[in-house]
Amino acid sequence: MSDQDRDNPRREFLRKTLTLIPVVTVASSALGSSVLQAASQALPAAADKAPVNSGHYEPSFFTAEEWAFLNAAVARLIPADAQGPGALEAGVPEFIDRQMNTPYASGALWFMQGPFAADAPAEMGWQSKLVPREIYRLGIAATEAWCKKLHGSTFSGQDSATQDALLKRLEAGDADFDTVPPKIFFSFLLQNTKEGFFCDPVHGGNKGLVGWTMIGFPGARADFMDWVERNEQYPFPAVSIRGERA
Repeated sequence: MSDQDRDNPRREFLRKTLTLIPVVTVASSALGSSVLQAASQALPAAADKAPVNSGHYEPSFFTAEEWAFLNAAVARLIPADAQGPGALEAGVPEFIDRQMNTPYASGALWFMQGPFAADAPAEMGWQSKLVPREIYRLGIAATEAWCKKLHGSTFSGQDSATQDALLKRLEAGDADFDTVPPKIFFSFLLQNTKEGFFCDPVHGGNKGLVGWTMIGFPGARADFMDWVERNEQYPFPAVSIRGERA
């Protein structure tokens, strides 16, 4: 690893979070703070205007207003910078929208009967009557109302510094939402953003295999064990499940 890589907080954060935590683990962690700090350091001016997804994907779950929030939020969690594309360019909003139409998003894979105990240990499983689809819908609505109250405009209408500050407050639970705990909403947003950046492109994210290229992951190649112990950079591009090459 070069000295330049060591000094780049965004790249180091992404390396360390390649092994993704299950999304049902929604306890707050320092990961969100580190990526937000990296975002504000890496892209001081480029995100002052609300980013727009450059692709032609039309969301099937999110409304236009929700889509604007999602694009703006993920662009701050993993921003584009000199090291490479960010979450927006990797298609993370498309990944999240497509996930909202799966059994995961409707809670079909979870035990969803009460009673629910907010203070239960993590090994007791999901402790909320809300499922991911509801958490996103309620969380975005609450965040947008909160932003309008504080700043007179939606989240996507804020400059990058204000967006970062608002996301940090969501992570800390420093927002008074009646419908959904802000920490849970932020945890889903951050976790799904990381998943969309590192997933196989077949799921809608990691377009151009930019996430895998950034960390040197070879992808779905049949065999790369000959290179594991060489202590040198793997020379071949990443390959997706469908055979797409970086």
